[in-house]
Amino acid sequence: MVLQRVVKPKTQRGKRALEHKESKIHENDKKCMLMKGGNTSVLVTQVLKELHMLKKPDAVLFKKKNITRPFEDQTSLEFFSEKADASLFAFGSHSKKRPNNLVLGRMFDAHVLDMVEFGIEKFVSMLEIEGPKCSFGIKPCLIFSGEPFEQDPEHKRLKNLLTDFFRGPSVTNVRLAGLEHVISVSAVDGKIYIRNFRVVLKKSGSRTPRVELENMGPSLDLVLRRTKLASDDLFSRSLKQPKTAKPRKIKNISHDAFGSKLGRIHMQTQDLGKLQTRKMKGLKKRKSDAAADKSDAAADTETDTSPPTKKSKRVSE
Repeated sequence: MVLQRVVKPKTQRGKRALEHKESKIHENDKKCMLMKGGNTSVLVTQVLKELHMLKKPDAVLFKKKNITRPFEDQTSLEFFSEKADASLFAFGSHSKKRPNNLVLGRMFDAHVLDMVEFGIEKFVSMLEIEGPKCSFGIKPCLIFSGEPFEQDPEHKRLKNLLTDFFRGPSVTNVRLAGLEHVISVSAVDGKIYIRNFRVVLKKSGSRTPRVELENMGPSLDLVLRRTKLASDDLFSRSLKQPKTAKPRKIKNISHDAFGSKLGRIHMQTQDLGKLQTRKMKGLKKRKSDAAADKSDAAADTETDTSPPTKKSKRVSE
């Protein structure tokens, strides 16, 4: 049995940092760490820099080189992930056997969950493309196209990983004018094409604007090299959520196809004779009708006030 030493924070800053790392019902926005291997090329370094720009402010870029091989030993990745409180990572390296190598992955319970290795065939920097860029730090719109993302199990997990990597912060509503960034991911002939576009809203002569996409970079042409995916049991365990995080179902309330909120109310039976209606002149009784009603009521009282007659009893002999 191994006993772990519990370290108590000595400062308020350290206490807040530990509270931020603790497990929560609603998780924080996922943070990404980008690190270089022992040998890197100029191309890989620029790719990591621009991925860091796309992921800001939930990203940290390590400037020093780290001699590690993620597919052989993950201990250093897990150490830096726990230290930086980052559950996503991007690792770049360059060698003769695997030139311009890029590894994307994610963590679960301080251990590597999924990891995919790409080879960078072509890269176009955003600095090479003229034109304005969208403001960084906003939530992008992700578009996946290609049959492998729907049919191949490995590409399905890759789609889930890329969605987790680029999705950005969690929001409840999206404003049309705030939708500025679109990331398109296409799978064609064993290659992955990643393109970044800026959304431009132009006049269309109606209330709905005309939407156009302008290429702003960076653009990546990737080749899938190696994958290390979690088992189905581990992957399903990583998707579990506490019951308190799920919204409680409210009785007698439903929504229709248009999103309108409908409620059902249970009431007791009402006596419609005592229902107060709107007072109108046309509904008032005339004086003649009122006098007739009074005379009828008086006649009824006279018949009711007469003494009761005694009934004779028949005696049987």
